[in-house]
Amino acid sequence: MASQRFLQHKKEAFWFYRIVSLFYDTLGPPPHYTEEMREEALEALDLHDRNLIVVDVGGGTGFTTCGVVKHVDAKNVTILDQSPHQLAKAKKKEPLKHCTIIEGDAEDLPFPTDYADRYVSSGSIENWPEPQRGINEAYRVLKPGGKVCIIGPVLPTYWLSRFAANLFMLFPKEEEYIEWFKKAGFKDIELKRIGPKWFRGVRRHGLIIGCAVTGVKSMPGDSPLQLGPKTEDLKKPTNSIVFLLRSFIGTLGGIYYIQITIYMWLKDKIFPKGMAI
Repeated sequence: MASQRFLQHKKEAFWFYRIVSLFYDTLGPPPHYTEEMREEALEALDLHDRNLIVVDVGGGTGFTTCGVVKHVDAKNVTILDQSPHQLAKAKKKEPLKHCTIIEGDAEDLPFPTDYADRYVSSGSIENWPEPQRGINEAYRVLKPGGKVCIIGPVLPTYWLSRFAANLFMLFPKEEEYIEWFKKAGFKDIELKRIGPKWFRGVRRHGLIIGCAVTGVKSMPGDSPLQLGPKTEDLKKPTNSIVFLLRSFIGTLGGIYYIQITIYMWLKDKIFPKGMAI
């Protein structure tokens, strides 16, 4: 990508979630990604068979995986994330005790080609330095006819929210998701808008979890789109001042989105149902 948001770097995201993991899930699921939203998003993944092999990429604490294992045997499910601190939370969850839980990179998956029946990734793409590369990897690891579901944010239209989003993490346009899927080689691509009920469909502020995009792998093997070397070299030393500055500014953007969540929740309580908020 030509430019990256401040927490759209793997090293910064690692430390961001190192801190977030201290209280993540403590008060229940994140208010911007409810269990109802999760179930709605997973419907399109067609988890009809308990023997399906499923990978949850960027699975974090396993919130989405808990929805997957309602339909698929946990022993057939792998959770992958770059954050050992988030994965430590997943390991403590009873429904996930038979899942395989591993550290890894969404843009360089440790699975063989044509391996999985289903690929899901929720709340992770916003941290990927190169979303196209991550989606290409989703294509590679799926079996022909396998389905992908990426659940992620949507770009705000309100200027202040857009500014905060561009400091924080990647908030793609809906058209960008479709284009990335097409370039990777997926067919039967569909985008479903999702959101907490208390947002009442308002999307001008964007949503940290705002849509679920699905597609089907069309041909065996790698994605037909070949990419060059990665833009982010994790072995390259990072300037400490730049690292701290990016982390600090990106976190400010994240704090704004916490306030937006509270603001919209309060408006839903105050304004009568049916009235524009």
